[in-house]
Amino acid sequence: QVQLVESGGALVQAGGSLRLSCAASGFAFSDYAMSWYRQSPGKERELVAIIFPFGAGTDYADSVKGRFTISRDNAKHTMYLQLNSLKPEDTAVYYCNVRVRDMVYWGQGSQVTVSS
Repeated sequence: QVQLVESGGALVQAGGSLRLSCAASGFAFSDYAMSWYRQSPGKERELVAIIFPFGAGTDYADSVKGRFTISRDNAKHTMYLQLNSLKPEDTAVYYCNVRVRDMVYWGQGSQVTVSS
């Protein structure tokens, strides 16, 4: 059974940093692309960053390029999102996501709140 568990969300001041973690289980973690999404109140869930398997690279939403870094530790079955230079508009629930054999899985989300 695929499970994704996020952690690391917090209240932080603008300009601060956080690191989110996503612990994964139930599938061959190293073989799959993993993603971070976020959703703010009244807005649609949006893709923040994606990391491909086998060293194939990463991609980011324009709004976070140069500030956020996605990474993975295949030995620990864990994905990370380093959030730097945080802005109030980064306030959202952050979700990790994986598609395994045409099924899409989500974690429960981790709240990030950035105060001005």
